[in-house]
Amino acid sequence: MLASHYTDCDLEAGCDEAGRGCLAGAVFAAAVILSKEVQHPLLNDSKKLSEKQRSYLRVWIEEHALAYSVAQASPKEIDEINILQASILAMHRAIDGLKIPPTYLLIDGNKFKQYKNIPYTCMVKGDGRFSSIAAASILAKTYRDEYMEILHAEYPYYGWNKNKAYPTPSHYQGIEAHGLTPYHRQSFRLARQLKLF
Repeated sequence: MLASHYTDCDLEAGCDEAGRGCLAGAVFAAAVILSKEVQHPLLNDSKKLSEKQRSYLRVWIEEHALAYSVAQASPKEIDEINILQASILAMHRAIDGLKIPPTYLLIDGNKFKQYKNIPYTCMVKGDGRFSSIAAASILAKTYRDEYMEILHAEYPYYGWNKNKAYPTPSHYQGIEAHGLTPYHRQSFRLARQLKLF
């Protein structure tokens, strides 16, 4: 069972992102506030869960969270400000969307920019340590996966329904055969190595 809270603050929001290492598509982020009494034994880092478990927990989180929000930063924004800054921007937007303002922020990873005057702590591998970050990781992942399914219907040559735009052989094969789409991140170092632009 993950820890429920890091501080004594009741309105502690966990934040995480999904899609940072992808070649295409937006980066998604989620913010979740869970009460200290609300726990689920399955809650964990989204990468350690099956698709079926993530789908189940997404519904559970949305029903039981005090507040939750999911936001994104576009491929254009990623190219303009870089992927790290775009991930932080998406997190800020997710926090903006919470119906209850948090009094403390728990951020997965080791980089963040102050959001308003709310105190925060960065947690490396926090999605495997704290329920609120795990919940945020599940929402960010499931919402982004749905988004990539929609983009796959528009551009079916890259295997996005399976690889979700991560740098896999099937994705590279699609790029080599069909070039880049408007959703590809022009600034991404791995794509540049292919000398496609």
